[in-house]
Amino acid sequence: MGRRIVLGMLAAGTLTVAAAPTLQRAFETVTANDPTGLTGALPNGGGFRYYSVAASVPHKSATTYRLTVNGLVDHPSTYTLPELKAMPQTRLVRDVQCVTGWRVPRTPFEGVRLSRLLDAAGVRPTARAVRLTCFDGTYSESLTLQQARRADVLVALRMQDKDIGHAHGGPARLYVAPMYFYKSAKWLSGITVTDDVQPGYWEERGYDIDAWVGRSNGRDDAPTH
Repeated sequence: MGRRIVLGMLAAGTLTVAAAPTLQRAFETVTANDPTGLTGALPNGGGFRYYSVAASVPHKSATTYRLTVNGLVDHPSTYTLPELKAMPQTRLVRDVQCVTGWRVPRTPFEGVRLSRLLDAAGVRPTARAVRLTCFDGTYSESLTLQQARRADVLVALRMQDKDIGHAHGGPARLYVAPMYFYKSAKWLSGITVTDDVQPGYWEERGYDIDAWVGRSNGRDDAPTH
């Protein structure tokens, strides 16, 4: 990550931390879906901060949510939320680390391994990467196919032992445990298998494409399969 990006994010993180007591009280009276996007800077009691790069995000319920898997696959699919919940679930408890510096230790996530959905779709031999898109209409992320097949990469349906709410990216979001949290795209709606990595929203603005937190955070020790 470039020096300019690092300095800018550190400055933003310092400002948010300094203002945290006042912002926390304000957050309790403001909806998490504030169309101005200003609530993206506010920390909540669990240590998380709400970020959205879109002016507003539509709500999806258990009956309206859909997740599509397409691209370089033999069996394109569309999943409902009940169908995702009926699949075998994996539970991970790891630190969540934001590139701005804040961390939420020992955070449980549960969901379907991304590798399971890729296997069901029948990934073609020419595939090299996975592009993730979101129903906010703006955000996107990408992983190499090898990264996407890790056992610690989930389509997450639960966080902190509760169904993931809208403010945290529900009903389903990506969770990439060994990488900085911007890789864990909220409001996940599309999984497209591609022949090359396509930079995501923040990568196009200077962030690293490979966003490993590193072994010092205890998050890169999971098996690769």
